[in-house]
Amino acid sequence: MRHPESKPSSASSERAAVIRQVPAVARAAAILRLLSRSQAPLGVHAIARSLRLVPSTCLHILRALVAEELVSFDPETKRYALSSGIVALARGMLRRDPFSNLVQPVLDRLSGRHGVTAIGIEVASLEHIVVVAISRPGQALRLQADVGSRYPALVSASGRCIAAFGGYPWGEIETRFRTVRWDNPPTPAEWRADVEATRLAGYAVDEGRYIAGVTIITAPVMPRGRMSHGLVVLGVSEQLRRIGHGVIGAEVASEATILSRQLEDA
Repeated sequence: MRHPESKPSSASSERAAVIRQVPAVARAAAILRLLSRSQAPLGVHAIARSLRLVPSTCLHILRALVAEELVSFDPETKRYALSSGIVALARGMLRRDPFSNLVQPVLDRLSGRHGVTAIGIEVASLEHIVVVAISRPGQALRLQADVGSRYPALVSASGRCIAAFGGYPWGEIETRFRTVRWDNPPTPAEWRADVEATRLAGYAVDEGRYIAGVTIITAPVMPRGRMSHGLVVLGVSEQLRRIGHGVIGAEVASEATILSRQLEDA
């Protein structure tokens, strides 16, 4: 079978050429992500151990984050947590992000019409996607997903769309694919066939591969011809089978096409 080709855009090539590792920034970002996932504040040694940092280095970074009001410190418990400064940054981003504003009524419409969870994602890179908007019906399937949640980029139906429409070299895609964890993993050949089918249909369907018993349908949002965001609907497999994968897929793809045009004009 011919491998789905995905040529890198000049923008992605430029990004790859100029990115340089800045350890302090990478460590600070890792600390913020760890604190965002934690159910409770963490001490410096717990943070350092989780991220394999030297405790003194970890402490210096934490103090800098506290000074910038991105992290708070409790002097009694000696523990750190995210501060409200993070919320202010997120609000500023979402307020200026046209996709977040445009997609919310679309998600509400899809969720209400079909009784599914509808999600808007941003394709941050070939490493991960980020949830930027979400709508749930009253009796929604409960998943650990909220605005700001991050997932490996090539998971499930979204990953097939990214492989088909993201503009990434197939060699990089194949390497990343090997690291994805699935409940019912496809073989590389099956996944390549799924990516090609996604390219032809304009949307992807994952029925129980990524999460057993759950079907996920994604369509790419592609301003200027390259996937930057995605529309995702998910629900219990039996429920989506009754509605019809083709029915929902065509509707999600149509909405994604409209959003693509709106983003080009934004």
